[in-house]
Amino acid sequence: MSRGTRILVLLLAVFLAASGAAAPAEKKFNVVASFSVLGDMVKNVGGDRIEVTTLVGPNGDTHVYEPTPADAKAVAGADLVVVNGLGFEGWMDRLIQTSGYKGAVVVASKGVEPRKMTAEETTEPGAPRLVTDPHAWQDLHNGQLYVHNIAAGLAKLDPAGASVYEANAKAYAARLAELDRWVKQEFSAIPRPKRRMITTHDAFGYFGAAYGVTILSPEGFSTESEASAGDIARLIQQIRKEKITAVFIENISDPRLMQQVAKESGVTLGGTLYSDALSKPDGPAPTYLEMFKNNVSLIAAAMRKGI
Repeated sequence: MSRGTRILVLLLAVFLAASGAAAPAEKKFNVVASFSVLGDMVKNVGGDRIEVTTLVGPNGDTHVYEPTPADAKAVAGADLVVVNGLGFEGWMDRLIQTSGYKGAVVVASKGVEPRKMTAEETTEPGAPRLVTDPHAWQDLHNGQLYVHNIAAGLAKLDPAGASVYEANAKAYAARLAELDRWVKQEFSAIPRPKRRMITTHDAFGYFGAAYGVTILSPEGFSTESEASAGDIARLIQQIRKEKITAVFIENISDPRLMQQVAKESGVTLGGTLYSDALSKPDGPAPTYLEMFKNNVSLIAAAMRKGI
């Protein structure tokens, strides 16, 4: 090979290497999740193939959230929207409609057996109104259903990444199953009569049903509900009578109500539970897994005080 030919070959190799280095990165899909717990699940399943925008962020209250123009812009530009369903995001349908989004909407709670609750309002005197409890992620078994629904939605959007989403979902669901076993073990060591807890609003119904815990709350399933003076008085009386030691505030609620309940009943608050939202990254519950670990550790510790 002549000297000139060698130079041409070297130049061609340099050109090809430079072209490869400058090649555009693979397109990431834009996915919008309605609230922080769901956003964390979507990130775990989607991995590096997606970019996630969460509408209601850490410590945000989805029940009373009011969407912003930035939210509408995010939804309009999304490749996929993931929602909880079960009536949790009452504002979501309107936001999707006004944004002009025409893509698919994944309902993460699909397949969950809904828990029914009695609302404080009544349709007529003496006839309670049954509503669906939307907080299904508070049972880790349901969390695994969420994960598989999210993976299916992503695979439909991005068939080339289907195997990645399936593998991520399988690994993540296994971690949730392991955590579920740990939670059951934690509560199995506490006598059933002592597995009673009180928190601000009724967000832990699925948690109670899954792990054998009786949940009491002065407010209803939504933070929009307001507890009456009579409700609070009865709750304080029950705490005193049954010597309930697990009393908590929630990160999304005004703490003053539960502070009043604790003071008048003579108990010490057991800490802050994360119900409808994660903490900020530097907090104790920045992910769904850590949220559960934080909550269960606090709840079990408070219950043991009453043994």
